[in-house]
Amino acid sequence: MGRQKADIDTNSVIAGLLRDLAAIQTSKQSKWGYARAAEAIQTLSAPIETLLQPDGTLRKIANVGPSSTRVILEVLRTGASPTAEHKIAESGKAAEVEKSRSLRGTFLSRAQVVAALRNQNLHGPSLEDYRGDLQMHSTYSDGSQTLEVIVQTAIARGYEYAAVTDHSYGLPIANGVTMARLAEQHREIDRLNADSMLAGRFRLIKGIEANVLADGTVDMTPEELSGLELVVAAPHSALRSSADQTRRILTAVRTPGIHILGHPRGRKYGVRPGVTADWDRVFAAAARTTVAIEIDGDPRRQDIDHELAARALAAGCIFALDSDAHAPEEWEFAETAIAHARLAQIPPERVINYWPLEFLLEWASSRLRS
Repeated sequence: MGRQKADIDTNSVIAGLLRDLAAIQTSKQSKWGYARAAEAIQTLSAPIETLLQPDGTLRKIANVGPSSTRVILEVLRTGASPTAEHKIAESGKAAEVEKSRSLRGTFLSRAQVVAALRNQNLHGPSLEDYRGDLQMHSTYSDGSQTLEVIVQTAIARGYEYAAVTDHSYGLPIANGVTMARLAEQHREIDRLNADSMLAGRFRLIKGIEANVLADGTVDMTPEELSGLELVVAAPHSALRSSADQTRRILTAVRTPGIHILGHPRGRKYGVRPGVTADWDRVFAAAARTTVAIEIDGDPRRQDIDHELAARALAAGCIFALDSDAHAPEEWEFAETAIAHARLAQIPPERVINYWPLEFLLEWASSRLRS
């Protein structure tokens, strides 16, 4: 069976219109109100059509006020919102709105994620067999979760392992961890892994999210990389540039010690397109070096998406499906990554999060030697 397409859903259409309205507001309160309503619709687990009552009114949705409800009902009744479009046209910001709209392609709403996870016609990876999350952040960099909380949350979700991948020292804006702090973190990880209650039940993996610099090298030395069990390399600069950056990304995936190309484009919903590159060349190189291509499940990232993932699959790539969680409530973002993988029909055996721990660590060790 070929890859599946994610149907454009009404939740995404409405959430987009509400974000447009938020963008044109001059009042901070109105801007906040529309943005909050957009988030409420985007994160609904069910299609909004199911909330339309027989009398044509809408069931109450938390954080959605009367102005937003008017837009919602217009879309449900006609497929469009004359009210929203009229306000956008009058705002003088129509060009800005249109640019933002062009940067929302292939993002899934929560309802679409749930539908993809439940769709029995999709034969990609399942939520039930997911063994562990391989990108997340702790209080050692820009996360709000301690290592103890990470362990507790992982076990509660039935995971066998998780990798702590705090930002490297070359990204001070994200409170990148110094090598001294990283050594401290590793001692704490060793202590947690030595806990007899965890032995044979769960393993915390020593990782890092290294920053891919403009020339494609990362901000850590080979010796520093060799002290880690898992390295995610991700671009964090030049994400709005239209210049071709193929060489930059190729250099990253050809670097010994790199295991995962994290959120490869660095795109962000409605804000930036991310890196421009010849992705088919990148995927071919990643397949040769056995570097995993990440599907980052952060709803604002969803990077790469299911359409690009299908091309990576055809090139022979392996994948990582991660949450990029900075707090316990963000662990469910992995479900968005899994949904994209299912839509791309990626076989579970091509996803490193589904590998047994010993096999995963052996692959990771081989990348350090390559």
